[in-house]
Amino acid sequence: MTLEKISGGSVKLTGRIDANNAKQFENELFAAAGGESITLDASGLEYISSAGLRVLLKLKKTSGKVSVINVSSDIYDIFSVTGFDNILDIKKTVREISVEGCEIIGQGGNGTVYRLDDDKIVKVYRPVVKLEQIEREREFAKTALINGAPCVIAYDVVKCGESYGIVFEMLKSDTLGHAIKNNPDKFEEYVEKYAALAKELHGAGLQNGVFTNIKTVLHKRVPNLAQWCSEDELKLIDSLIDEMPDGNSIIHGDLHPGNIMIQDGELLLIDMPEVTMGPKIWDIAAIYRDMISAPQSTQGDNLKTLVNSVGMPKELILKTGYRFFELYTGMTDRKRLEAYFGGLGLIYAFNVVLVVGNGNRNAVKSADGIMERLLRKVVIPNEQALRCMLRS
Repeated sequence: MTLEKISGGSVKLTGRIDANNAKQFENELFAAAGGESITLDASGLEYISSAGLRVLLKLKKTSGKVSVINVSSDIYDIFSVTGFDNILDIKKTVREISVEGCEIIGQGGNGTVYRLDDDKIVKVYRPVVKLEQIEREREFAKTALINGAPCVIAYDVVKCGESYGIVFEMLKSDTLGHAIKNNPDKFEEYVEKYAALAKELHGAGLQNGVFTNIKTVLHKRVPNLAQWCSEDELKLIDSLIDEMPDGNSIIHGDLHPGNIMIQDGELLLIDMPEVTMGPKIWDIAAIYRDMISAPQSTQGDNLKTLVNSVGMPKELILKTGYRFFELYTGMTDRKRLEAYFGGLGLIYAFNVVLVVGNGNRNAVKSADGIMERLLRKVVIPNEQALRCMLRS
């Protein structure tokens, strides 16, 4: 066993740690840690016995945070079976793959989905998407599946060139958007499935704490708006968020046909980077954004991005959107539906204001205009109508 200090707070472990060298390991490790948080690079670690684990447990009790990175599958199994994956911050080695020659079956704002083989696909994110975000989506997918949501099975996080991705199980699959576009005779069947999926998510009845409440997420964004909003405006925004009931629906936030896979007639979610829980109206407004408002208002490169993300041309997105809302709400009268869209449009405008507080780069660049055009000319003048809609 060798222990090499790489930099402040980081050491690399090589070889085997067992009863024969555990004391040496303890002395060198505690000297390197110095009572502070430490990161252990386990890329060269071949084996660790219970004696080595006890050293790590002792270090955890006497020092700050103990992280173990680049853990091989065999070593991870040792940490997992002993429960140390719940005691220490353990990160498995991210294996590298290539998607050269693989079929592209979906594209969106965050990345591209490739078919790896007959039973696996990989979603490769853009290089700007951080590894922590990708690992969080994998955990969200796992949690949603455990709680009965129709999701694909997520395997491991992988590295692909300069980007990271998630490998998912998939058999004979395609996105719902492509399926609707390529099978016009099945339009009604597919949109019925789409509406049924939304109702299933919104009727999930989650226990508190399964996912973060959307209200908690939104409240955290409000202080970030201080440079563009007055104190009174910030208080108003907070009070509007409080109008929403807690709710126990799954809030997907981006539930359009490009983020849904179809496998043997069953719809399965694959894109879950920011899943929360709360009142279904917040998710419904996001569907309105993607399927009704965006295809009518976006142009140029933004329209191309929308078409690529959803997987359908503009006219078909709009047709699908209207039929979805007829099935979801039971409203077949077009005037009544348009009035309902007016309320959803208020929530959408409010959401865009809060997206600025989330640090979205494009939104921040346009923050001054968003506050004038949406907060002060749409949200504030229609405050009472918005409150009513948020409570619904």
